[in-house]
Amino acid sequence: MAKSAQKVTLSPSRDIPFDKLVLSQANVRRIKAGISVEELAEDIARRGLLQSLSVRPVLADDGSETGKFEIPAGGRRFQALSLLVKQKRLAKTTPIPCIVRDAKSTILAEDDSLAENMQRAALHPLDQFRAFVALREKGQGDEEIAAAFFVTPQVVKQRLKLAAVAPALLELYAEDEMTLEQLMAFTVNPDHERQVQVWEAIRSSWNKEPYQIRRMLTETSVRASDRRAVFVGVAAYEVAGGTMLHDLFQGDDGGWLEDPALLDRLVSEKLQAEAEAIATEGWKWIEVSLDLPYGYSHGLRRLSGDPAPMTDDEGAAHAKLLAEYRALEEEYEDQDEFPEEIDARLGELEVAMEKLEARPLIFDDEEIARAGAFVTLDRYGELAVYRGFVRPEDEPREDADVHSGEQAADGQGVELSAGCNVDGVGHGTVITSAGQALAAIVPEDEDDGALKPLPERLVMELTAHRTLALREAVGRSPDVALTLLLLKLVNDTFRTSSSAGSCLEASVRHVYMSAQASDLKDSVVAELVDDRHAEWEADLPLGNDSALWDYLTSLDQGSRLSLLAHCLSFGINALHEKVNPYGAGISASGLTKRMTQSDLVAQAVELDMVEAGWEPTADTYLNRVPKARILEAVREAKGDGTAQLLDHLKKGEMATEAERLLKGSGWLPEVLRRHDLVALNGAEGQGASEPVSDAEQAEDVDLPAFLTADLADDDASMMAAE
Repeated sequence: MAKSAQKVTLSPSRDIPFDKLVLSQANVRRIKAGISVEELAEDIARRGLLQSLSVRPVLADDGSETGKFEIPAGGRRFQALSLLVKQKRLAKTTPIPCIVRDAKSTILAEDDSLAENMQRAALHPLDQFRAFVALREKGQGDEEIAAAFFVTPQVVKQRLKLAAVAPALLELYAEDEMTLEQLMAFTVNPDHERQVQVWEAIRSSWNKEPYQIRRMLTETSVRASDRRAVFVGVAAYEVAGGTMLHDLFQGDDGGWLEDPALLDRLVSEKLQAEAEAIATEGWKWIEVSLDLPYGYSHGLRRLSGDPAPMTDDEGAAHAKLLAEYRALEEEYEDQDEFPEEIDARLGELEVAMEKLEARPLIFDDEEIARAGAFVTLDRYGELAVYRGFVRPEDEPREDADVHSGEQAADGQGVELSAGCNVDGVGHGTVITSAGQALAAIVPEDEDDGALKPLPERLVMELTAHRTLALREAVGRSPDVALTLLLLKLVNDTFRTSSSAGSCLEASVRHVYMSAQASDLKDSVVAELVDDRHAEWEADLPLGNDSALWDYLTSLDQGSRLSLLAHCLSFGINALHEKVNPYGAGISASGLTKRMTQSDLVAQAVELDMVEAGWEPTADTYLNRVPKARILEAVREAKGDGTAQLLDHLKKGEMATEAERLLKGSGWLPEVLRRHDLVALNGAEGQGASEPVSDAEQAEDVDLPAFLTADLADDDASMMAAE
């Protein structure tokens, strides 16, 4: 018997005014997901309502219809419509298309709400990618598509890029045989044939990770962070016709350059251009190489040039940087670590000062003419030039000159190699790379009849005569010598900018105390030095060497010597510094020599640090040393009995009481004592008083009550008598 087909009854649809609709408590959606209500409202305002609301009549208690309709399915669309009404972009009475379920239906409202949300199928990502492509093909731009679907233009570009992968790979992705992350990796290279080749190579492999796909697709390309690309520049590479690969889905350090051959040609051309510019300096040869081999300078003599002096502007800039650096160090010297921003600023200042201090070398012209240079790239893609190497065959030979002269006298011709004269000094620069000549830079004929300056070599020879004559004359003129020394030292001491350029190789280098106590600048000796400096500065005609010379010669001998002593004092360096065994800074032997010599000077001037105003206080010494050191100081100054009275105190209390006991005692830590007085006075050293008897100690030391409160009178007397 045939089974009758069941009829499907559809709910009627009708337009219901918006103000007759209310949300139903039967709606199962409680958690926000997907696009926001605001975005949905904008989309409805743009394109209208694409899907009707599912509603049911609201019944009164007696079962009659109230004229209102609740919405168990379509609540987010209703909220979006409510937002448009609130914004007055939609009238309250606007008819809304609805599907009306019979109020007496056996299907529950919650059932309808759940079914609507569960039965829908999410759009496959590939369908979305292809839909974006279709929108673009029909004239919509990336910005327009992004605005319509509430995403960024970058997201649109990414999805369009995914849709542009090889069709065969897209089908694999549609069948879930490839992950989205793998598909994203294939977008790095637009070559469909290469994409398929890579997939075929890895599809049976255990390693199908996205990074492996990217590596294989870019293995014939060059990263934009490669030193060759940095040297040439991506912009110059693209101007020359080069193409780039970019990864839209993760950082790629600027992408990849697809044409390594073009890049290598551009590198070679730029290196050659740099070499030709360096050739104008007069070098005999220049070797160009992207990578210099290990031991490239073996067997070559390296010229020792002199660093070029700083200009006045460079000197002023360096002084400004150094002043800021020292000011920051001084400001934060009491902190264990610099704040992050201060540490970063100190690093910036160091780099800036190092750039100014890295002076180019100045070489002798005659040596330049027989020497050469290497031009290459460093590991960061910066041009690196190593100047001043002399090959053995280019070394000057006196016997060759004599032999050449004999040949000429005999009427025999002398055969010269191209670009060389009889001294073996090149007339032009030969530029080579891997042993192949790239260019030969030959200067034009200089003999054009014009009156030109004397050759620098000749000027150097002539001034050598004058220098020696000046040395002899100054050597027998003590007054002139003193004036000349004062002129140089005054410029070093009082001028803030660089005073390079003096004819006297003598100078005072201001020594900065990088580690100093906070009270140093306010000390008695600091005030004396500052006052003396200000007095001299007020009288000196600075800025004009001629006027300064006249002023210095007019001073009496005592004043000249006083000024000399003041200037020299700024170069005194008796600082103990941390020894660096690796060459930078001071060595252990150098530090020992410095401290020994400074003690000789201290003896000569009869230095007394007590008279100079230094005292052992809690801040300057006592709180910064262990308790044993505090007790040692009190023991040396006041005797063993007094030191024992402090032994039970905590560190802070001990330091405070020791400061009181040591005040006026003349005690000094060992580093501040003069060694000659140590030898005379014995182990106690300078500032340590004569040994104090126990009886004298008991009478002379005024102890505070808290030191003796726990002792009976008899016990205290017995202690004093011990």
